[in-house]
Amino acid sequence: MVVNGIDVTVNGINDMTEQEIMGYIDMLQEDTDEELSSLCISPAANGEINLDYELQPAKFERIRRITGYLVGTIDRWNNAKRAEEHDRVKHGIN
Repeated sequence: MVVNGIDVTVNGINDMTEQEIMGYIDMLQEDTDEELSSLCISPAANGEINLDYELQPAKFERIRRITGYLVGTIDRWNNAKRAEEHDRVKHGIN
């Protein structure tokens, strides 16, 4: 089932309500400060609940190294730095 855009699987617990599922989702998102991609809820030993989850992939920003500086964008560079970046040999990924 899908709850708030998150793929949720409940195994071995027949009477779990959507409100309980929302509570687990809220708890995990508060603990991780990330968005969940999927959640699997199943019973664990001693009457506890086992929560297996995956997070949304992290957004990655391109990083360039120009003469010792690690930067994400070149929009604040002067013309000399922009020319240096332009003249560099670009290596492709195979």
